[in-house]
Amino acid sequence: MDIALTASLVMFIGAIFLLVLGAPIAISVGAASFAAMTVILPFPGAMTTSAQRMFVGLDSFALLAIPFFILAGNIMNNGGIAIRLINFSKIISGFFPGSLAQTNVVSNMLFGSISGSGVASAAAVGGIMSPIQKKEGYDPAFSTAVNIASAPTGMLIPPSNTLIVYATVAGSVSVSALFVGGYLPGILWGLSVMIIAGFMAKKRGYVGKHSMTLKQCITVTLQAIPSLTLVLVVIGGILGGIFTATEASAIAVVYALFLTFCYRSLKISELPKIFLNTAKMSAIVIFMLATSSIMSWVMAFTQIPGMIADGLLGLTDNPFLILLIINLVLLFVGTFMDPTPAVLIFTPIFLPICTSLGMDPVQFGILLVFNLSLGTITPPVGPILFTGCKVSGISIDSVIRTLLPFFLMIFAVLMLVTYVPAISMTIPQWMGLIR
Repeated sequence: MDIALTASLVMFIGAIFLLVLGAPIAISVGAASFAAMTVILPFPGAMTTSAQRMFVGLDSFALLAIPFFILAGNIMNNGGIAIRLINFSKIISGFFPGSLAQTNVVSNMLFGSISGSGVASAAAVGGIMSPIQKKEGYDPAFSTAVNIASAPTGMLIPPSNTLIVYATVAGSVSVSALFVGGYLPGILWGLSVMIIAGFMAKKRGYVGKHSMTLKQCITVTLQAIPSLTLVLVVIGGILGGIFTATEASAIAVVYALFLTFCYRSLKISELPKIFLNTAKMSAIVIFMLATSSIMSWVMAFTQIPGMIADGLLGLTDNPFLILLIINLVLLFVGTFMDPTPAVLIFTPIFLPICTSLGMDPVQFGILLVFNLSLGTITPPVGPILFTGCKVSGISIDSVIRTLLPFFLMIFAVLMLVTYVPAISMTIPQWMGLIR
């Protein structure tokens, strides 16, 4: 049997076998890739090359942004920022049908754009909004579905750690272009949830309610401005060329600390626990990046991306169908795999295919993250699905049926992102970040 084919089978079968046994994804990918490398090289050479690939895979200044953005998000989660953003969201969405549900969506979009984490948004915003909506007579399944469906917007609206990982794997893709390219898709995702929530709220009799006076609106806005300014500082600084995305992540940490201490909502004694949680979360992502570098080497040697591309192009030469197949594969993968490892594994496979069809790497990055973000709200893995249900205290079975219309509407937006390049490309092109 050909060495390349044998190595490919060893890697994929080994990874699946270890995952079935319950091994962590990083261990499964790393061990299976190393086993495949021993098929290609002598054992000492495989050991040396694997170690080299792990270090080379982490030798990127841009990766420092990940632990800093995670730390900034953890500080904000514990720093009383969510409630201020929720109050501000009431001003924006208070007149719409199901005003509390609409507030939940806007709050998730705002909080997600600051924390960069869908899970954090589902927990922080859902934890505050669920009891309020229950008290106002909202069906818990409905309010939970709205929270779950809107939480992933933070994975598209910058800053986004998933987009940083993609930029690292794809190579020579501007993080700044990816960040601003995610705005319209993320906003369209949120608006699609608001539309469905509005129809469902009107049908159920959840009317709009805006009880704040003008004075209260001004007060709430002034309280929210410092939190909202963080986005302007981080994204504005990156786009203005004042600092890089990595430097911006460190500034985000300093700003978040300053803000929470000003709000007096965070004690210094709580910082060690926050630092420890950040270190654990960062280590998972970084180790996954390291082990996936071994897989990337094996895939390059065995020419797996080329074989898959030839296979897809052999099925059809219709770009519409090829992109639809890629979307369906990524949607399926997203149902059982977290976004970060999926980005690491499938970027080298599908990016060359999409670029051969004329798609810009920035658009593909948004398409990839959009697909995998959808996977976070679907069983069996769905971290945002589990978090949202846990926060509201209801079972997954009771929320799935209510969540389905939201999923279908978001899928429609995904199709627009796939087949209308302007949605992802207009803002980066307008700002001169890409041609």
